[in-house]
Amino acid sequence: MMKVRATLLFALCVIFSASAQWKPAGDRIKTRWASEIDVNNVLPEYPRPIMERAEWQNLNGLWNYAIQPTGQQAPASYNGQVLVPFAIESSLSGVQKTVGDANELWYQREFSIPSKWKNNRVLLHFGAVDWKADVWVNDMKVGQHTGGYAPFSFDVTAALAASGSNKLVVKVWDPTDRGYQPRGKQVNKPEGIWYTPVSGIWQTVWLEPVPEKHIENIKITPDIDKNTLTVEGCVNEAVPSARLQVKVTDGSRVVAEGQAINNQPVEITMPANATLWSPDNPFLYQLEVTLYDGAKQVDKVKSYAAMRKYSTKRDDKGIVRFQLNNKDVFHFGPLDQGWWPDGLYTAPTDEALKYDIVKTKDLGYNMIRKHVKVEPARWYTHCDRLGMIVWQDMPNGDAGPEWQMRQYFTGTERVRSAESEANFRKEWKEIIDYLYSYPSIGVWVPFNEAWGQFKTQEITEWTKQYDPTRLVNPASGGNHYTIGDILDLHHYPHPEMFLYDAQRATVLGEYGGIGWANKEHLWEPDRNWGYVQFNSSKEVTDEYVKYAEQLKQLIRQGFSAAVYTQTTDVEVEVNGLMTYDRAVIKVDEPRIRKVNQEICRLLED
Repeated sequence: MMKVRATLLFALCVIFSASAQWKPAGDRIKTRWASEIDVNNVLPEYPRPIMERAEWQNLNGLWNYAIQPTGQQAPASYNGQVLVPFAIESSLSGVQKTVGDANELWYQREFSIPSKWKNNRVLLHFGAVDWKADVWVNDMKVGQHTGGYAPFSFDVTAALAASGSNKLVVKVWDPTDRGYQPRGKQVNKPEGIWYTPVSGIWQTVWLEPVPEKHIENIKITPDIDKNTLTVEGCVNEAVPSARLQVKVTDGSRVVAEGQAINNQPVEITMPANATLWSPDNPFLYQLEVTLYDGAKQVDKVKSYAAMRKYSTKRDDKGIVRFQLNNKDVFHFGPLDQGWWPDGLYTAPTDEALKYDIVKTKDLGYNMIRKHVKVEPARWYTHCDRLGMIVWQDMPNGDAGPEWQMRQYFTGTERVRSAESEANFRKEWKEIIDYLYSYPSIGVWVPFNEAWGQFKTQEITEWTKQYDPTRLVNPASGGNHYTIGDILDLHHYPHPEMFLYDAQRATVLGEYGGIGWANKEHLWEPDRNWGYVQFNSSKEVTDEYVKYAEQLKQLIRQGFSAAVYTQTTDVEVEVNGLMTYDRAVIKVDEPRIRKVNQEICRLLED
């Protein structure tokens, strides 16, 4: 009994010690969720709901860190502790230090493998690391990855100790805007529309046991016209006798199933009355995907799918309209930057991550444009479950903000180096592969406002060919080419149609930017800006409704979608529907919801 008490007391001391060592850094505004963080249980939700296994181990929490000049060996000692997965520059990391391109960021922690995993392979997963990551387990190099937005993993089984603890070391280099890599709104000197750098680990790190032969990935494709659901299962090694079985369920009831061998896709005929997914009815079927070797079950994952279709069609007035499930639909939603005052790229909790989507839905929108950022997998699952169409941007890069703005105003395309171009194509493909199976993704946006824009026709054609199930917006507000499915205009502050395309859908990809600097909820007391500035919720709401009435007329004339800037304030931008800390809804919610719903339903029969 004394030994049990001593062990329990030691464990409690460790937990208390960890909590005592961490607190948010800096004195800027924070969200209410920052105070809910438990350093011993950070972002504990399963990180990949689209392909779920029962067993996993979360490695989030306090890690050792060091910042040292590039090209050096692993540090002999560390500077302190950082709370993973919050970027080192963020308040919630507990550090809030800038790394820069002349330095490398080192992480170190230990972990143990549960004894029941003994006969399995062990995968080490990273949700996202910005930008170049080298990884060692027990001083053995297990892999390297470049790309700041897509998940990656390594099989670390051969590097694990036979028993006891294992040492994990990660080295990261991130040049921010001094490199060619995609980096979105991050710059070394934040101002205006450009924000604080994000370096290193910024999504969940986790371990997963898998069988020797296992499912590495699944690719889900619905076809409502043929009434089929196709599931491709990527297996880690060729297994001649492998058989993939897929069961589709509605609650506890199996409604359809299919199977295939020889690495062929499983083509499933859905019920004649299959329920279709939409923002008004975001219905999801559950999937059970099982891998057999002969008669023996060797692996099983849970997933989900939706029957839905994104397309365009000319209406009775000759205007090309968006369609969802073969019916006209107007896409209307906010520009969503996905930034947090305390976590930067990383929401403090899963509840916080979901909150922005919930409020967007509450405000009457049916779409979100995810702006030059990619989110953790759970964000897309929340969109799937809540019913939000997503326009997914490719994060821009390959130039500093000065050159990007010059491209925008001169209408020029960027001439990239061969290395830069190859990296763009690699990262864009990884992002599409990562997000392909999420039903909410409706539009791919490879470029924004000519920022780093290059070979637009070629990139658009490749994107459309690689994923013909989605629409492609070649350049939102950028240099325009008659390619893809969409002509996208930006106009601030009020809506305006200054170009029209009779062959593609014409959309207002950005407008609005109505600002109000709410003094109790500012990132900085000075330097705040919006495209237009007001001093109260009523003034902001009145202006919003005025623009909405103008937009209604333009929809009748030819707009098929619109994106309002923006979901929240971000750093010194104060043109959000909410303050940066999410503490204040800056508009009259019932009035905004009413007019937004009218806009979303304008094209309905």
